[in-house]
Amino acid sequence: MTQTSAAPPAPVPSTRSPRALLRAVAIASCLPYMALKAAWVAGSRIGVPDGSVLLDHPTTMAVANAGTLLMDGAVVVLALLLTRPWGTRVPAWLLALPMWTATGLLLPIMAGYPLQLLVGALGGETTGGGGASRPFLDEWVFGVVYTGFIVQGLALGTLFALYTRDRWGHLWQGTLRDLPDSPTAPALRAGAVAASLLALVPGLLHVLWACGVTAGLSQDRIAERTSGFHVLEAVYALFVAVGVAGVLLLAFRRSALPLWVPLALGWGGSGATACWGGWMSVGALAGNDDLGQQPTTAMVLIYVVQMLVGTLMVTAGAYFLTERAAGTRGAPA
Repeated sequence: MTQTSAAPPAPVPSTRSPRALLRAVAIASCLPYMALKAAWVAGSRIGVPDGSVLLDHPTTMAVANAGTLLMDGAVVVLALLLTRPWGTRVPAWLLALPMWTATGLLLPIMAGYPLQLLVGALGGETTGGGGASRPFLDEWVFGVVYTGFIVQGLALGTLFALYTRDRWGHLWQGTLRDLPDSPTAPALRAGAVAASLLALVPGLLHVLWACGVTAGLSQDRIAERTSGFHVLEAVYALFVAVGVAGVLLLAFRRSALPLWVPLALGWGGSGATACWGGWMSVGALAGNDDLGQQPTTAMVLIYVVQMLVGTLMVTAGAYFLTERAAGTRGAPA
């Protein structure tokens, strides 16, 4: 996205405005997670049961906790950026990249955790079938942390939608069919098709894992599968499909849908696909995934392909918006 002279400046909220309230909610929702992470970095074992896999590598976990503490601190910065006067002067890419990352990491949690709770309440399996799995965290930690993430996502997402409407809303006015012809449309279509075909790999595998197929999974993961595991795999597959739908709609433009719809689908789907692929890849490079289990080669490859697919999708969307911004100024695309 590129700031143009046609874009009105984003309004600065007063301390009693809805945006100020959303900012306060977003910042407050970060505090429980940040407090836990700070405590763990300082050596506390609050919420960590005896025998937890997290106690096996204290130095690695301290570094990881410090990193994730900084990541959640970035949410505080984003909440301020989206509501303070200086935030209207931030370059587009400097806002878009961390916001896309935050969107991608939060969306699967916002969708998956309530579904996991619902499935559990309906009698779904909550413990793995292996019976010998080591503990990870006390159950209350997940409730506190994931509830905070959901509130963060809702508040920050609303602030971002308001901010982008004020600053760049003119870029997605109209419908897909209203878009003018573009000399770069064939390239965008080729990129969208390539990303969609590549997305079949992680998308189909997540569907298979959600349906109970074990091919490509580690023995530990197979033994510890629960109803929650199947829910998350279905959610990952859903976001791959959402990203594909968004980029294909944007590329082929054969719909009367408002332009913001494929842009929103592509934004959320690409972010969830790429960022969770990246998150799991980091865990694999460290020797373990986020559940303390050694991933298989197939799992690592899927994570890498997810990063590539999501990056291709968001690149296509960024190029489209850059071209459209140039067109609104009357400049060559």
